Order: sequence, then structure tokens, then C-alpha cells
Amino acid sequence: MKAISQQGKRRSFHLRDNAQLYLIMLPVLVHLFIFSYIPMYGIVIAFQDYYPGKPFLSFTDVNWVGLKHFINFFNGPYFGRLMRNTFLLSFYYLVFGFWVPIVFSLLLNELKHGVFKKFVQTASYLPHFISNVVVAGMVLSFINVDGIINVIIQMFGGTPIALNTEPAYFPAIYTITSIWKSFGWSSILYLAAMSSVDPNLYEAAKMDGANRFKQMLHISLPSIRPTIFILLIFAIGSLLSANSEFILLIYNPMVYETADVIGTYLYRDGLLGGNFSMGTAVGLFISLINFTLLYIANSLSHKYSDYALW
Repeated sequence: MKAISQQGKRRSFHLRDNAQLYLIMLPVLVHLFIFSYIPMYGIVIAFQDYYPGKPFLSFTDVNWVGLKHFINFFNGPYFGRLMRNTFLLSFYYLVFGFWVPIVFSLLLNELKHGVFKKFVQTASYLPHFISNVVVAGMVLSFINVDGIINVIIQMFGGTPIALNTEPAYFPAIYTITSIWKSFGWSSILYLAAMSSVDPNLYEAAKMDGANRFKQMLHISLPSIRPTIFILLIFAIGSLLSANSEFILLIYNPMVYETADVIGTYLYRDGLLGGNFSMGTAVGLFISLINFTLLYIANSLSHKYSDYALW
């Protein structure tokens, strides 16, 4: 009884000492509960023929169809194209874009001129705050037949290319734009991790003869290694979640071959087409795949690097 009493006192002290932290977390937890957990009961419409206005939590007035919508999606004419495009666009961004904020933060951390460093850092954040609609308008104007890219091509004696109607160019356009828009904002976590490094480590390394490149390689980079692994796990766990909102703004039927992804298909068929059961089934399927990828990436990271989400 005495041990139980002491344990209860320790818990009360813990709650009291961390009350401010729990209060800070409360709004986020309430937001997640309202907008992420409460709507999860709607998953049931993936297993029934649902139409707006019909009940979907009844076992008598609902037409339950089991895995019908999953099977229709798997056997559909667009399944292969959607899976391929979604994976490839996310994979290109992972391969060509994941390391950019890491290199940028390492180089920015080496800048010693305070004013210039703050200017570069602030300028790199700005694209993140530009609306996707504005960015899409900029991209479409650049890649148009009479856009600035074709103007430059003509200056060097080339022939204008209709980049907005050529499927082969869409992955590059999407990847480059996504990297430009996100690399500055993504570097914040790495810069925050490097700011906690003891300056005496750099001084000691300098006295031992290490130049700035070696200091960056052996001090700065190891300091952000946990952050790199955690963000890499999240990136792998979202390989089937391309930025559908941005793709919807810049694609057209002529580039569906390489631009049509699962999110855009759900928008056209599930939302605009009113096929809510199909849309829910596909969304549930993708969520399960993403969770599986996340679990595998986390397990491998925990096994080989000791950095993991759980």
C-alpha cells in the first residue's frame, strides 16, 4: 500500500510539474480529435453503396457490398497508371528533394555574416507562404509556348516546346517546383538542431586542425542525424501521397499519362462524380499502404540506426 501511495504521489507531482506542457498540447489534441478521429466512422461507406442522404450507420437500411469498391478499383483501367504516377512523383521528390534542405541548412550554418545569413534564410522561407494557386499560375506562364522558358530556348536557337502539353516533362516540372517551394521551410528543423550544438566543439576541432568542411562533416552533420532519420521515415511513409492539390492546378488531360495520380482521380471520380464509396475505399487503401511503408521504414531505422518514431 505504501508503494502504491508513493507511486500516486509521483504521478501527481509529474502532472503538476508538466501542467503547462499539457496545456500547450491541449489545442492540438482537441483539433486532432475533432478533425481526424471523429470523422473516421465515415470509413464504413467504403463497404456499402452510399448516396448522399442515405444513412450509413444502419444495418437494415444500408446496402452493404463488402469489398466491391476495392475490387473495382484494382480491376479498373486506371489502377496501374495511378499507382505508377503517384509513386514515381513522390519518389522523384524524395530522391532529388530530400537532401536539398539538408545541404542548404549545412551551408547556411557556415555563414558568419549575420545580416546576410538572416536575409538568405528569410528569402528561402517565402515560397512556402505563396499560395499553390499563385505558384501554379507562375509555372503555367513559364512553361507556356510563349513563356519565359521558351523565350530562353529561342534565344539559343532552339525550337519552342509546349511543356504544358508534353507528358514527358511533367514529372520534372512538378519535382523542381515542389523542391523550390519547400526546401527553405524544411530546413528549419535542421537549423534548429544545429543551433543546439556546443560552440566549444567547433573551437576544439579548429584547434585540432579541422577546417570548416571537416567541422561541418564531423560536428554539424552528426548533430542533425536524428532529425534526418525521422523526416526520412515520414517521407517514406507518404510515398503514395503526392501533392494532389498542386497537381490539380497545373495538369490537363493531355498529360494524364504521367500526371494523373490517386488524389486527382479521387477528386474527379469520387467528389465530382459523386462516387463517395469508391473514393473512401481508395483513400482507405492508400492509408493502409502508407502506414505499412511507415512501419517498415521505422523498423529498419530502429534496427540499423537506433533512431525511430517508436
